Amino acid sequence: MALNDESSSRKNPDIVINAVFHINLINDHLKQSDKLKALVNNRPIVSHQRHLKYSLANSKLSDEQRQFYEDNGFLVIKNLVDAEYLDKYKRRFQMVCAKQIEIPFMTVMKDVAIAKSEFVEGEKAITKIQDFCLDDELFEYCCLPAIVDYVKAFTGPNVMAMHTMLINKPPDPGTRTSRHPLHQDLYYFPFRPADRIVCAWTAMERITRENGCLVVLPGSHKGELIKHDYPKWEGGVNKMYYGIQELDKFNKADLVHLEMERGDTVFFHPILIHGSGTNRTSGFRKAISCHYAASECEYIELDGTIQEAVKLEVEGIAKKRAGGADIDVVEIWRSKSRLVCGERISL
Repeated sequence: MALNDESSSRKNPDIVINAVFHINLINDHLKQSDKLKALVNNRPIVSHQRHLKYSLANSKLSDEQRQFYEDNGFLVIKNLVDAEYLDKYKRRFQMVCAKQIEIPFMTVMKDVAIAKSEFVEGEKAITKIQDFCLDDELFEYCCLPAIVDYVKAFTGPNVMAMHTMLINKPPDPGTRTSRHPLHQDLYYFPFRPADRIVCAWTAMERITRENGCLVVLPGSHKGELIKHDYPKWEGGVNKMYYGIQELDKFNKADLVHLEMERGDTVFFHPILIHGSGTNRTSGFRKAISCHYAASECEYIELDGTIQEAVKLEVEGIAKKRAGGADIDVVEIWRSKSRLVCGERISL
């Protein structure tokens, strides 16, 4: 039969031509396949059909990093911010504490235990400053390319700095007031969508479980915004330290402590459940952070929602500062936020 087939092909050259054509066509398809390319170049095969909800494709995040954030709701980038910047922000904070400078719309906070003391002054008296967007030196943190390049992978190209903090967690006096209850940052925010909001939180020094590192509940960003209220702690609770009340629904064994070195930065989703522990050391623990949002996000109505309580408290504080004038929560947020890059569209 083999001899007969060979002689037959010699008599019919069209058969050979057609066979060669089809073989070449198959080879061309194989050469163009992503799978073959990945195997030939010893690279992992990437599915172009996969849809990731919580991040955007850009050149900064690897597929592995995007998948980790998708699954867990946070991502730690080691050694992201240089020490020279952190030293600068620490000096600026010390100037605020010494009352050498005043920053418009900025809030200076004291721990509830420290606030009752008449003998604590300066840096040791201040546990947090918030909303420093109008101070160019501190706002520099929000604009660092090392951070913003990652932020764009969550917000897109039009980036707003919405909420800023420099945290100076004090040594706990025994009341455990230095801890921050488990909460979701979205509870404070009157804008959506949540998936285009991200926090960058940078350790200004080594942060451990002993001095009150962040603690997170991986995967909780896939849930919904939960009702918050002030915890009923015996030692008292700091102003605006709202916490989740229905903690019995969660397994505390699943909590992860994020111990970080100086300059490490964690990016996390606003629905991620997180908090921080008691500072059991004799020193103050510093970190700096910014919540970013896509400028395409839009403000929402909070009346009648589980966020109404915090809205009323924020408006009440603003009214007191304004000498009794009513100020809407949206106007408050507009006044303390600032464009980082791109175009200011809605926020």
